[in-house]
Amino acid sequence: MTEHDTAPSHERWDELPALLTAADADPAARERAVAMIYPELKRIADAQMRRERPDHTLQATGLVSEFFVYLARSTSFSATSRAHFLGLASIVMRRLLVDYARTRKREKRGGQLVRVDMDHAERGNAAQFVDLIEIDDLLTRLAASDPRLARVVEMRFFGGLTNAEAGEALGVTERTVKRDWQIARAWLYSQLRREGLPGT
Repeated sequence: MTEHDTAPSHERWDELPALLTAADADPAARERAVAMIYPELKRIADAQMRRERPDHTLQATGLVSEFFVYLARSTSFSATSRAHFLGLASIVMRRLLVDYARTRKREKRGGQLVRVDMDHAERGNAAQFVDLIEIDDLLTRLAASDPRLARVVEMRFFGGLTNAEAGEALGVTERTVKRDWQIARAWLYSQLRREGLPGT
């Protein structure tokens, strides 16, 4: 077990904003912040990368590193609880993965797209890969009509959060998240089928 496998039990998540603010000038604050958030970030990244294509060139540790780069540059990331942090981190993970996919698409001049497995976490059937950029575009459309459904997708699909964790972050019950996730998945699949995308 490494020093980052589990966050110290005495850490208070409401201290995280102050720790992050002080991290640049205070090595001790930086170490405490990293010890607190690294296990959660690694878990989210591991869950996400298990849904990616086997030949994906970005690994979980790389995704965590990209998150820390984002965090170092951000002036607006502020989480006051573990649930709040997980919710915000899932949004950032989504943006990082989609930005990575768009960059790869540009580099390949319209060639092979970065695709993700929609079914890996839910069912044991064969993986069905769909274009991550298409999912992001659909999620943007979903957010315009039902922001909470879109947030549930971000947390469950992109963030790898459990129903309970997503519920705590959103301030709703686990049962509500489970229902929203089923509705959102059904909508995404219907849109993907309508557009005739691969893997549907």
